[in-house]
Amino acid sequence: MSLLFKSRNSQGGSNNRNGISALYFSLLNFIRQGVNSLGEMWRTPIASLMTILVLGLSLTLPATLYVVVKNVQQVSSGFSDAAEISLFVKEELNDAQTQTLVKRLALYPEIESVSYISKSQALKEFKQVSGFGQALDYLDENPLPNVVLVTPTVRYRKPQAAQQLLTKLEAEREVEFGKLDIGWLERLNALLSLLKESVFTVGLLLLSAVILIIGNTIRLSIMDKKEEIQVLKLVGATNAFIHTPFIWTGIWYGVIGGFVAFMSVIMMLWWLESAVVMVAGVYQSNFVLTGLNGNELLTLLSLAVGLGFSGSYISVRKYIKDIEPDKV
Repeated sequence: MSLLFKSRNSQGGSNNRNGISALYFSLLNFIRQGVNSLGEMWRTPIASLMTILVLGLSLTLPATLYVVVKNVQQVSSGFSDAAEISLFVKEELNDAQTQTLVKRLALYPEIESVSYISKSQALKEFKQVSGFGQALDYLDENPLPNVVLVTPTVRYRKPQAAQQLLTKLEAEREVEFGKLDIGWLERLNALLSLLKESVFTVGLLLLSAVILIIGNTIRLSIMDKKEEIQVLKLVGATNAFIHTPFIWTGIWYGVIGGFVAFMSVIMMLWWLESAVVMVAGVYQSNFVLTGLNGNELLTLLSLAVGLGFSGSYISVRKYIKDIEPDKV
């Protein structure tokens, strides 16, 4: 009985080793086919290059639009005071009464911060900014009002919520009226929404076109190797063995095309950088264009590989199964 047990153990160990060896050779063959498919692409450089450029440039447009949206959002985040509410205090109030209003407003849960700008401070700042300092010295009295600046919390910076908060603040007895540039906020949000929808729509159309182009390229390659496929089927090659080189070709198209798209985005940002710096200098801003980071690059490459794989897989499943050896 012990001999039978040992025999079974040795047989099981042999089966495990055989399974591991088969898996190893399958993986090695899969990698070898991938390298060979890259060599096949090198043998037809013009056709391969055209397909890669089509894939890369098709990905460049949605990737560039994404970078534009990303930078616009970065700019808009700098306008934290875009939803700032200016409350003009009644003229008969003195500084002590205005400070009482400021302290009361600071307790509002909808308000992040409150600051008070007196009429004298406002006139001083206006002299520095406007360049009419000497002319303003001839005024008999200060025409500027006392102003309380209110910065809402993030939740109340949306146009509708900010308008509701403005209405509430105007009900305070010390407030003459308030001002909020709702139009600017609505236009900014509408622009960002339009850009996001454009990225999605244009990207979807171009990516669908890429799948069709790669699928057609793989179809032509399959038709070109029709006789080889027939011979492989005659000698008993599996479908996976026949499909793998074409799948690898689509993957290589995606990998190289993804890098082409990434380099194209970098070149476009480099081309636009000087113009952006000039515009930022006019507005006294140190804004700098930001491109794709590491995670976004991986996402772009993954998307490109997925497109290449999808296009090749569709063609392989559709056309190779229809190729059968000629009957004698």
